[in-house]
Amino acid sequence: MQLFAALLVAVLLLAFIALLVVVVPYIYRRRCTSKCVRVICCQDPLYSMDNEGAHACETAHDAGEAKPSRLLSLDAFRGFALTVMVFVNYGGGGYWFFQHAPWNGLTVADLVMPWFVFIIGASVVLAFSSMQKRGVSRLQLLRKITWRTVVLMMLGFCFLNYSPRDGPLSWSWLRIPGVLQRLGFTYFVLSLLQTFWAQTQIPERVHQWRNAAQDIFSYWPQWVIIVLLETLWLCITFLMPVPNCPTGYLGAGGIGDDGLHPNCTGGAAGYIDRWMFGDNMFRYPTCKELYRTGQPFDPEGILGTINSIVMGFLGMQAGKIIVFYKRKNIHILCRYLMWAIILGISAAILSKCTRDGGFIPVNKNLWSLSYVLSMGCFSFLLLGGMFFVIDVKGWWHGQPFIYPGMNSIFVYVGHSLLGFYFPFSWEMHFQESHWEFLLQNLWGTALWVLIAYLLYRKKFFLKI
Repeated sequence: MQLFAALLVAVLLLAFIALLVVVVPYIYRRRCTSKCVRVICCQDPLYSMDNEGAHACETAHDAGEAKPSRLLSLDAFRGFALTVMVFVNYGGGGYWFFQHAPWNGLTVADLVMPWFVFIIGASVVLAFSSMQKRGVSRLQLLRKITWRTVVLMMLGFCFLNYSPRDGPLSWSWLRIPGVLQRLGFTYFVLSLLQTFWAQTQIPERVHQWRNAAQDIFSYWPQWVIIVLLETLWLCITFLMPVPNCPTGYLGAGGIGDDGLHPNCTGGAAGYIDRWMFGDNMFRYPTCKELYRTGQPFDPEGILGTINSIVMGFLGMQAGKIIVFYKRKNIHILCRYLMWAIILGISAAILSKCTRDGGFIPVNKNLWSLSYVLSMGCFSFLLLGGMFFVIDVKGWWHGQPFIYPGMNSIFVYVGHSLLGFYFPFSWEMHFQESHWEFLLQNLWGTALWVLIAYLLYRKKFFLKI
C-alpha cells in the first residue's frame, strides 16, 4: 500500500486543482456583466467547422461579425491527450501502468497516441468542410496538405529522432520512423480522402432508413478505400511468408512462446521494417527487456501506419457526425454511443477479452486491428462525454486542457526537446522512492500546461 501512497496523494491534489479550475471560472462568470459573458462564453448552436483557428471567437467579436465558435470539446480532448502524453513521456512517476505494455495488452501509456490520431481525423473533417464551404480550391488544399505533412515529418526526423546525448549525428543509427512522421503521413492520407471525396451539403433522402446512416452512405468511396487498406493489412499480417518464422506470427520473439521463434519479433510488421530501414529504427522497444529480443523493432513502423489511417478515419466519422447533425445534439451523442458499442464489441470478439488468447490480440506495438477498435471505442466515449459536458451543457469549458490543446505542436515538440533539462526535470536524489519521481513528472507536465496558458493569454498559437 505504501507503494501507491504517493500516487494517491497526487490524484487527490490534481482533483483539488481541477475543482478549483472549474469552480473559480464559474463563480467569475456568474458575477460577470452581460458583455463579459458574451466574450467568455462564446457559444453558438452552429459549431465551428474549423477547429484550427485558435481564437475564432475573439476575432469574430473584434470584427463585429457573427462567426461560429470553436468546438471546445475537441480542443479539451486534444489537450487532455497531450497532457497525459507529456506525463507518460516524463516517466509517469515510475508506475508500471504509466509505462507502455511490453507487448500485448493495454496500459494508460498506450491510450494517448490513438487519441491523437482520432482527433486528427475529426479535425480534418471540421476544418476542410469549413474551407470547402468558403470556396477554397482543391489545389489550395493540396498545397496546404503537402506543406503541413512535410513540416511534421521533418520536425520528427530532424529534431525529435536525434538528441545530442546520443553523440555525433550518424546516418548509421539515426531513426527513420517516428511519432510525428506517422502522424504527418496519417494526416496526409486522411486529408486526401476529405479533399477528393468530401460531401459538405446534407442531402435530403426519401428513404428513412438511409437518413439514419447518411453520414456513412454519403462517403462510400472513402469507406471502400479504408476497407481495402484494412484488407491489405490483414493479408500482409497473416498471409505474408516471413523467413524462418511461422506465417501470421504476432508474438514478441525472444524468449516469448517458449523461445521457439527468437528472431521473429513482430512477424511480418517487424520483417518489413527491418528490410526497409535496417537498424535505423527504435533502439529500445518495449519488448526488449522482458522478452530479451535481439532484433530492432519500431512501434511506428510501416505496416502499423495502415491501421493508424483506419484509426484516423474513425475520427473522421466523429467529425462527419458533427457536420451532419450539428443542430441535433441528441443525435450526435446517440451516434457516438452507438459507434462506441459497435467498436467495443468488435474488439472484444477479436481479442476474446483476453490479453494473449484472442484471434488478434490488443497490441499497441503492432497497432493491431483489435487495438484500433478498442481505442476507437474509448475515443468516441471520451469525446462524446466532453461534448456533452462542454459544448452541450456548458458545465465546463475545458480548462486547463484547452490551453495545450490549442498549442499542441508547440507543447509536444517543446517537451520532447527540453523535457529533460532544468526547470522541467532535475537530478533526483531518492531514486528508490516514487515521491520525487512523481513530483518531478507532475511538475514538468504542469509547467508545460502553464506555458500553454501563458501563450493562450498572449494569443500566440503555433500553426503549421
